Amino acid sequence: METAITVRPRRPRPKVVTLTDAAATRVKEIMDRADKPYAGLRVGVKNGGCAGSEYVFEYAETQDPIDEVIEEKGVRILIEPKAVLFLIGAEIDYEVTKLSSKFVFHNPNETDACGCGESVTIQPAPEAPETGDH
Repeated sequence: METAITVRPRRPRPKVVTLTDAAATRVKEIMDRADKPYAGLRVGVKNGGCAGSEYVFEYAETQDPIDEVIEEKGVRILIEPKAVLFLIGAEIDYEVTKLSSKFVFHNPNETDACGCGESVTIQPAPEAPETGDH
C-alpha cells in the first residue's frame, strides 16, 4: 500500500520589516542620488553605543544569497542575516523636525534606549509558537 503525500503551498512569510511612505520616499531619494547603481540599502544591527546596539544603514553593492530581501513601495532593503531576529516586526520611518531629520525604528524587540537616542537594547524576537498545522 502506497501512501500519498500531499504537498500544501507554503504560506507567504511576513516581511521582517516594513517601511512607512515617508521612509520609502527618502530611501528612493538617497538611492537616486547615489554615485553609482546599488543592489539596495543594507540594514543591520551592530554592537555599540551606551545601550548596546545601533542600527546600521549602508549602500549594498551586491545582494548576498543569504540576505533577507524586502521589496516594498519601490524600495529594496537587504537585511543582514544576523540582524533578522532583532528586526522582526519593526517599522522603519523617516521623521523631519525643526532641528533634525532621521530614520527611526519602531521596533517591538527594543527593551531600552540611551538618552541621546543613538543606541538601543534589542532582544531577539521570541520563537513563534507551534500552530498545530502539520
